[in-house]
Amino acid sequence: MNRHPLRPALIEAERLLAAAGVDSPRTDAHLLAAHLLGVPPGKLVLTPMVEPRVLDELGALVAKRATRVPLQHLTGEAHLWGVDLAVGPGVFIPRPETELLVEWALNAVRGAARPVVVDLCTGSGALALSIAHHRPDAVVHAVEKDPTALSWARRNADARSAAGDTPIRLHHGDVTAPGVLSDLDGAVDLVVCNPPYVPDATEVQPEVADHDPRAAVFGGADGLDVIRHVVTLAARLLKPGGHVAIEHDDTHGEAVPALLATRKVLADATPHRDLAGRPRFATARRTG
Repeated sequence: MNRHPLRPALIEAERLLAAAGVDSPRTDAHLLAAHLLGVPPGKLVLTPMVEPRVLDELGALVAKRATRVPLQHLTGEAHLWGVDLAVGPGVFIPRPETELLVEWALNAVRGAARPVVVDLCTGSGALALSIAHHRPDAVVHAVEKDPTALSWARRNADARSAAGDTPIRLHHGDVTAPGVLSDLDGAVDLVVCNPPYVPDATEVQPEVADHDPRAAVFGGADGLDVIRHVVTLAARLLKPGGHVAIEHDDTHGEAVPALLATRKVLADATPHRDLAGRPRFATARRTG
């Protein structure tokens, strides 16, 4: 069977994606090709010629991406801090910016033996599974209220367990409901949360507006509806010396640390910025 050069197809894919307004057209074109060929993107140069079938399939994926279907829906996976996650319609796609929160969280429990960790609004299970992967001695709980998202979390949890990671404990629950995880009150070393936090009136990209679940993105008029409950819940769950980290909108650089500071049992409320210098998450410590 005749084989054809891949490079012209990649150039055309990049052109089409750029014309469609995709933020990273070259990266996305290469990731789609690497996905089809089953190779790391950096190894595409070692596959200069491909079968016509590959070019046809690449063209079809690029056409879908040009309509702003998320890249992760086309490849079926996302990545967070060394963990591969299955994602698709009905579950929030983890963002690279969240890796900074994972890094902070792992440092926060570095000196704790068998830390108890709770991931609120777990979605795909991204935070919980990343922490469990890097801290196999941790007892990790994850809470999610949406049944579809919870099914994705179960799928990912099963895959990580099969790969040898310590199993996490999934809970179907609402973090805004009184009494959630009451059996863990005062026993938790670390609470992490990537909640819905975008203010309702905010304009978002088509990948988010049309494909991420609205309930996983928007957090009320000011974006703080769920975060207010998370702060209260974290204060109840944490043991003395325990830590909480909450991701938030870049307009919340002062608001979320202020919410943490209003709780008398929480101290050291601290804002954190992402690599672009934007406010990204806030942390605090449970007092003795």
